[in-house]
Amino acid sequence: MNPGPVITPTSQESLGTLLALVRAELVRSLEAEIAAKKLDLRFTQFLILKRLATLGPMSATELARSVELDGGAMTRQLDQLEGRGLLRRCPHEQDRRALRIELTDAGDQLWQQLSGCNERVLQAAQRTLSNAESAQLHDYLERVLRALRDKN
Repeated sequence: MNPGPVITPTSQESLGTLLALVRAELVRSLEAEIAAKKLDLRFTQFLILKRLATLGPMSATELARSVELDGGAMTRQLDQLEGRGLLRRCPHEQDRRALRIELTDAGDQLWQQLSGCNERVLQAAQRTLSNAESAQLHDYLERVLRALRDKN
């Protein structure tokens, strides 16, 4: 896996650039943790398993929205993960035309391994912050996200 060029932010980086650099480093670090466990899994697949593990079964449309994928890309990811026995498509309880995506036992077991990787990466990312600074950063990012989503 080639991590690509390392870009060091300047003190004058825009918020968007800085957020993009942080996200790229989080993805790189998480994929490195996953690779160290000899698991063949990309970041997007990790996100899909994480959403299903934390939120429970949902439709493919809901899942795609939660990980920001289009329908075609989601179908390809679901086909791969289903082929590996990590999730299954099940009939919806109330709507026989719809399917719900859920983790299999193997998918849940894999998530148990992956959640530790996720925690280690997030802890490493915040290691220079005090607990108060970490909470403050979280608050700031939530407020920025709300402001961007608020169309009024």
